[in-house]
Amino acid sequence: MQPKLVAVVARAKNGVIGANNDLPWRLSSDLKRFKALTMGKPMIMGRRTWDSIGRPLPGREIVVLTRDPGFRAEGAHVATSPAEALATARRLAALVGAQEIIIAGGGDVFRAYLDQTDVIELTEVALETIGDAHFPALDPAEWEESAREAPQRGPKDEADFHYVTLRRRSERSAE
Repeated sequence: MQPKLVAVVARAKNGVIGANNDLPWRLSSDLKRFKALTMGKPMIMGRRTWDSIGRPLPGREIVVLTRDPGFRAEGAHVATSPAEALATARRLAALVGAQEIIIAGGGDVFRAYLDQTDVIELTEVALETIGDAHFPALDPAEWEESAREAPQRGPKDEADFHYVTLRRRSERSAE
């Protein structure tokens, strides 16, 4: 069985996930959750997301999806199509025995894989903010909420938030 595709995203009330190649908020608690959800798993992210992080993430193999065939990312794998990125991530998942592949953004990458995504680990940020990257609209007929948590806002969190797990309604095996 192929690993599940899991999108991990923090989204404002108005769908914004990024502004000027950065997060439009500071949520230390969510960054810790992101690390816990992604550790030991291959991740697919776009070049702008890679650039915003600025380095490889320890304990995770990263596949950078870019349209630029000459792009190089030290410490990461590079793919020039969604299919190539997914094939690379599946190979990496098999090597480490990972049951999930993480889709880590940005907006174009989430859109490219949404129809194949099995689970969305969503942080709902209680803000409306201005931004240039948005998470795609979700069809409620396709997604159901399977878990919701209202964690305590930490001292380094700029907003309230909820952790929500969404699962595709039609149980299907990973391709």
